[in-house]
Amino acid sequence: MRYELSDLRLFLEIAQARSLTAGAAAVFITPSAASYRLKNLEQALGTALFERTPRGMDLTPAGDAVLLHVRELFEGIARMQGDVSRFISGAKGHVRLIANSSALNGFVTPTLGRFLVAYPGIDAEIEERQSETIPAAVLAREADIGIFAGPSDVQGLATHPYAVDRLVIVTPREHVLAAQTRIRLGAALDFDFVCMARSSSNYLFLRDSAQRLGKAVRARLHAHSFDAVLSLVAAGVGIALVPSSVLGGHLTRQIAILQLDESWALRELSLVVRKDARFPGFITEFVNFLLEDPQVAMTRAPA
Repeated sequence: MRYELSDLRLFLEIAQARSLTAGAAAVFITPSAASYRLKNLEQALGTALFERTPRGMDLTPAGDAVLLHVRELFEGIARMQGDVSRFISGAKGHVRLIANSSALNGFVTPTLGRFLVAYPGIDAEIEERQSETIPAAVLAREADIGIFAGPSDVQGLATHPYAVDRLVIVTPREHVLAAQTRIRLGAALDFDFVCMARSSSNYLFLRDSAQRLGKAVRARLHAHSFDAVLSLVAAGVGIALVPSSVLGGHLTRQIAILQLDESWALRELSLVVRKDARFPGFITEFVNFLLEDPQVAMTRAPA
């Protein structure tokens, strides 16, 4: 059998987006052309790769098996391109990272910026996800690197301690809670909150923690960034749950910071990659860049 790389790339994009239209757009062809090429691929393989459902394009068991091999194939191509590029004009390539909101906003983004400046031939794709979903996603080759909070029992990953952070409650200076230094989450939930976006891992963690306490989050609004959340708290809109790593600058003089009297408030962040990964050199370099960033490494030092 012969397979065109372009058809396998189309299959990969459809599988990741769960949409024929989105997959077609990713490879710059029309949906009708994508449908024709996908049908030819399925005929060549002798089996259906997708089931068309109202929710989108779901992989069949055969499609799941093909996806594993296609991801390995394109990883190999990326390694080849990375190895060859060293002989031409420096490193070139693409790295994919997924992390929870605390890691992205408090640690990863500044390090990533310095790395991309140092390696102008490297592009990066970053995505925020809930910590609980990240290890399995890395194992499934949905990303090269994952950074998440808490433990994981997913096998097949190499795990590195990344950073230590702490969740805190911030309030306006004039708030009734501002005179306190410590608080339980259950008590804080009696007040109005300024929250991150509904899809953010920070808000989903807050929502799920509240539900375990039999309460709901009284969200006055959802902001697009931690900077926006802190500005709204300083303006007196409500209180917020944020990682201490995002605190800093002039806004901290306009808010009160309360330690959460909860064991889970101390967040140990881990960095994971697949044990069997054979990365091009620039991805290994990026992993080391992340782990060795002085501002990150100092959080791992004993108090």
